Amino acid sequence: MAEQKKIWLTMTGLPLTIQLEWPFHRSTSGADFWVLHGDLRLENTDALHAPVAVNLSLTVKEVLASLDPKDAEPPVINALRKEVDRNQIEFVKSGKLKPVAFSSRHYDFKREKWVFGKATDEAIATFIERKVYWQTKLAADNVADKKVWIADPTDAQYLETTPGHLVEIAARLVAGDGLIRMEGEWAEPTPGLIGQADRFESAMRAALEEVEKKHAFERG
Repeated sequence: MAEQKKIWLTMTGLPLTIQLEWPFHRSTSGADFWVLHGDLRLENTDALHAPVAVNLSLTVKEVLASLDPKDAEPPVINALRKEVDRNQIEFVKSGKLKPVAFSSRHYDFKREKWVFGKATDEAIATFIERKVYWQTKLAADNVADKKVWIADPTDAQYLETTPGHLVEIAARLVAGDGLIRMEGEWAEPTPGLIGQADRFESAMRAALEEVEKKHAFERG
């Protein structure tokens, strides 16, 4: 069976697929950093995407166990999501490669951990609802695909929590509005969640409008 397409949701409600062209390579410009090219595709749109060049500083390289995907992919994905949250990445139908700094601002050297902005329980609950909705809508081809992994360590890092806490918040959603069903660390939507499609689609449109507004202003 083909691997399920992975949807990376941003805190602002945008569903992304992220393709990274491993491995990192040394910059050819003479600058002292490493580069990883990639492409962020904004799903549920007419081919909007953002080609990026992730520029890894030497300072951050030293705290990574390796530059292999198993060690570097989670913080790279989260750094890209955070740039989208900050409206720093513009989605277009064609465009130039945008440099994205993967630097020490994403790492707390005192606590020796990645930091992308700690989410409240309320924000995590909203994130989980949106994640289950978009993952199911955009990537589910059959019944088995409708199960969404809630305890994803990359999401936990992005939200500055733990996989266990994500499952705990999801369980509260089951007990509360009953918008999802849980089986261990996996969730699937109920008709109640699917029935709130307008809420999730509206949040996506509003987030995209904010991105477009910022970049239109910068272009003058």
